[in-house]
Amino acid sequence: MILILIGLCLLSYILGSIPTAIWYGEAYHGVDIRTLGSGNAGATNTFRVLGKKAGSIVLFVDAFKGFLATSLSTFLFYLHLIDWQTCVSLKIVFGFLAVLGHLLPVFCDFKGGKGVATLMGMVLALHPEAALVSIAVFLLVFYLSNFVSLGSMVASLMFPFLMVFKVFGDEFPILIYFGFIVAFLVIFMHRKNISRILQGTENRMYLIPRKKQS
Repeated sequence: MILILIGLCLLSYILGSIPTAIWYGEAYHGVDIRTLGSGNAGATNTFRVLGKKAGSIVLFVDAFKGFLATSLSTFLFYLHLIDWQTCVSLKIVFGFLAVLGHLLPVFCDFKGGKGVATLMGMVLALHPEAALVSIAVFLLVFYLSNFVSLGSMVASLMFPFLMVFKVFGDEFPILIYFGFIVAFLVIFMHRKNISRILQGTENRMYLIPRKKQS
């Protein structure tokens, strides 16, 4: 069992390490996304630099790798090797390792993106209802502010508060602790964005593209 858990931990990290934005940019556009736009190897910068199609693909794959890694513990549960509480705890461990892999990918000199899309996939696998509400909040804040970074931070805070106020019923304490730790990490990863927002220099994006004036 110990060997299985070690193997799944490594697999989770490797899944997270897949540098979707970098590999897609090099394969289909002949560019290194890290040298363009904000320099971030993530979905937001891909949308901004390479367009909607490229950004959508990167967003989906980055989210899916977080979802898949987090779901690995479910197989152990259905094989009756662990109970549900242990399954939830391992979901957090495997998902966190996938996010860590995105932040510090072994395939790209440990220089990756901010992990928001991978984290989204993780929380979808961990708590679908709370994740969907958080995504809705992200879209609303993004639409109103035109800042992806602000939407990400507000949505990350929404997740643990949904747990604290038991919107979906009683929750395991570890889920609440996880939620607040993640919110702190997301805000920390966006500290430069916060500074740019306050200075009025943060890049804007538009959920609904504006019509070009003729």
